[in-house]
Amino acid sequence: MAKKFSFTVKVYYEDTDSGGVVYYANYLKYLERARSEAIYTCGFTNSSILEKFGVLLIVKSCNIEYKKPAKLEEILEITSEIKSFTKTSFLMKQTISRDNEIISDAEVHLVSVDKNGKPSKIPDDLKIKLEN
Repeated sequence: MAKKFSFTVKVYYEDTDSGGVVYYANYLKYLERARSEAIYTCGFTNSSILEKFGVLLIVKSCNIEYKKPAKLEEILEITSEIKSFTKTSFLMKQTISRDNEIISDAEVHLVSVDKNGKPSKIPDDLKIKLEN
């Protein structure tokens, strides 16, 4: 079973609309930051994966459900967990919570691609770290 990664973010004024509610597209930014931090806690960065293995991890698709709004100055926790792997891709479940209440769920399909954008095998070193 894959391990869970956790990341917190504070909602700033720039993240909100005039009513102090987080603009819907900013949830995607929070999810991206959480994925990058998950990779970082495994000892990698997006640029080091490219440099060492010659691949990039890109989003193929994202399905997000907004359950409740996040608001100015709230602290949000994003949990990320790998649900499944194929040779070249993985499915990640990400949840955004406020005070242990889920406010958004997302399922993100990520693909490992080479410098030409062609699917490429997920580096074993990375896969092992994401799983354990």
